[in-house]
Amino acid sequence: MDITDLATRIRNGERRALARAITLVESGRADHRAQAVALLEELAKSGRQALRIGLSGTPGVGKSTFIESFGMMLTGQGLRVAVLAVDPSSARSGGSILGDKTRMERLSRDPNAFIRPSPSQSELGGVARRTRDAVSLCEAAGFDVVLIETVGVGQSETVVAEMSDLFVLLLAPAGGDELQGVKRGIMEMADIILVNKADGDLKPAATRTCADYAGALRLLRKRPQDPVGFPKAMTVSALQEEGLRAAWEEMQALADWRRETGHFAARRAAQARHWFEEEVRLGLLARLESDPAMRARLAELGQRVASGEASIAGAAQQMLAALQT
Repeated sequence: MDITDLATRIRNGERRALARAITLVESGRADHRAQAVALLEELAKSGRQALRIGLSGTPGVGKSTFIESFGMMLTGQGLRVAVLAVDPSSARSGGSILGDKTRMERLSRDPNAFIRPSPSQSELGGVARRTRDAVSLCEAAGFDVVLIETVGVGQSETVVAEMSDLFVLLLAPAGGDELQGVKRGIMEMADIILVNKADGDLKPAATRTCADYAGALRLLRKRPQDPVGFPKAMTVSALQEEGLRAAWEEMQALADWRRETGHFAARRAAQARHWFEEEVRLGLLARLESDPAMRARLAELGQRVASGEASIAGAAQQMLAALQT
């Protein structure tokens, strides 16, 4: 594979080249990983940036409908939009249905939009392991906005906040005890909460739900990266395409404020450091598994723990000591 040629085609905005590059960075083969690293290094010189928006929400909240309506609105304004949708994977095969693209029929046909579904491959955090690399590729391809859709709300969903500039939480009305159904961690990470399906018979319930969350947000500790009024809750209707422009204006206002105050660049720098350290940790684990002697020692200590001959903490200390010799 000619990495220089592929990088040039990506910088020229070729969708086929971008899709091929994402497949490359998602591959687990060692030779593909070496090529992926070379490609990412080459594209890092472009210096292009997109607004990265992480999007999570409860199952059935209408994330795909929202993304399609929101994405169509953005492309209608002349913006180029990339959607990285992460689907749950089978614990057995590692595959997934990858149904998000089929549910965004209009957006998938838009020449200014690019949709890439990826299996989560049992990764925690609602995003695939190489999603952050895919974001970098989309930025290099000249997209203005990158939407990162997570698997769904859960205790580990906050990982997406470590690779996005804005984190949007999408919720539905009339879901019972809404405030109890959402983890505090994801509430604290959210920059904007959008209560979807604010139309028809559900509109009054959506308004009440929005008021409940607005009150809850006021009780949370003030964050230094937020201007007055943020984080905030709003109502939208993806089906009727209502409230989307107002939500986009708030997202832009928050991103502009963070750029002017230096929080935007500081957040990007902190995220880069976080993912560097995470890559080192994963590399060390991979090296541990590739060394036959270390793998045998790991299996031996694991068997002793399983049989009750050694404690978990003690066996872990022995394993770490073996790594240092």
